[in-house]
Amino acid sequence: MNSYAQRIMTDLAQKNGHEKEFLQAAEEVLASLSLYLDQHPELESLGILERFVEPERCIVFRVPWVDDNGNVQVSRGYRAQFSSSIGPYKGGIRLHPSVNLGIIKFLGFEQTLKNALTTLPIGGGKGGSDFDPKGKSDNEVMRFCQSFMTELYRHIGADTDVPAGDIGTGAREIGFFYGQYKRITGLYEGVLTGKGLPYGGSLGRTEATGYGLCYFMAEMLGAAGKSFDGQRVVISGSGNVATYAAQKATEMGGKVIAMSDSNGYIVDEDGIDLDIIKQLKQVERKRIKDYTLRRTGARYVDGCAGIWTVPCGIALPCATQNELDLASAKTLVANGCFAVGEGANMPSTLEATEHFLANGVLFGPGKAANAGGVAVSALEMSQNSQRLHWTFEQVDDQLKDIMKSIFQQAATAADACGAPGNYVVGANVAGFIKVVNAMIAQGVV
Repeated sequence: MNSYAQRIMTDLAQKNGHEKEFLQAAEEVLASLSLYLDQHPELESLGILERFVEPERCIVFRVPWVDDNGNVQVSRGYRAQFSSSIGPYKGGIRLHPSVNLGIIKFLGFEQTLKNALTTLPIGGGKGGSDFDPKGKSDNEVMRFCQSFMTELYRHIGADTDVPAGDIGTGAREIGFFYGQYKRITGLYEGVLTGKGLPYGGSLGRTEATGYGLCYFMAEMLGAAGKSFDGQRVVISGSGNVATYAAQKATEMGGKVIAMSDSNGYIVDEDGIDLDIIKQLKQVERKRIKDYTLRRTGARYVDGCAGIWTVPCGIALPCATQNELDLASAKTLVANGCFAVGEGANMPSTLEATEHFLANGVLFGPGKAANAGGVAVSALEMSQNSQRLHWTFEQVDDQLKDIMKSIFQQAATAADACGAPGNYVVGANVAGFIKVVNAMIAQGVV
């Protein structure tokens, strides 16, 4: 690692030793920036990395709400406004029991680079709560969301900070958030993305991350003379990202043979029936094991980590951070996997990523490969500002162009750093350059 980057990493570890996910994200980025930093020693005198790794602002607040039994519950809310160098803070709200400040900072840090790669004028941020929407009634979720927004509203706005969905935050939650924001402020503006179509949402937003992942993968595979056509595809997760990645991978000629949820995974050698997945997960909110009750020949296995033992040519981790470790990476490589695309944020551990790269696996890092969701969120912001509503085809065409541009940026930056084909280096450097140029132009802020 470059000496400047190493000094910053050491300092980060001393200050944030308990925030393992944030430190992991920072280490991966700083290590991959080393080649660029070697070429640009002047950045150290400007204190660029010191500012780059430190969020502009972190907000922590309590979220009291009343359950259906009349009992008062208290959750903890977070918002990390990481970087506004190239635009208003932009990033989702994650609702999951695992959420803590370190995870929110890691997500905001990654979001800053991801958003820069889209070439759209949006900065990086992330928020969330340790509230778990699973098993809660609609009224309980509504009361939580209203309480959460009662604090958050004062920190966000269409030109300040624009939250969106993430794990645990879907159309229902966005609707409740937006209703409370409008109720308090009296403003009908594009302050949240992922909204429902009747009140300012964009066609294509639900599909965007999964579709965008496959558009990026198609570019990466094509550059290596490969494609989805005829390949066995394994996808972790069964939410929107995984579902629409499966749909687009199938359209591109792949055969998706395994998907998962937090309890276990299914294998269907005839190809996953996405109509059943959508009915189970989007309509009935059931577990993926119920797929086997509706599909002859499919099997279910307890324990979601085992999904990476299913032989495949292409693996798309779309569930959560650090779901794919070194042991799983070794198994995938041994079973013939030649391409991995991250649909989730940092789903591969550092060791897993290094193993893929060392063994010639085509690897699409999350901040590049899954940027389609935030890209279409930015397009939703544009539609809101113009009071326009674009067709699905308009949005999808722009999404394809954006993902192609992201791949080209990553490939060009990797080449310039002497690391051709290393899209981890390429994505980090390309995003970093855009953010840093804006930071330098704006002075010491």
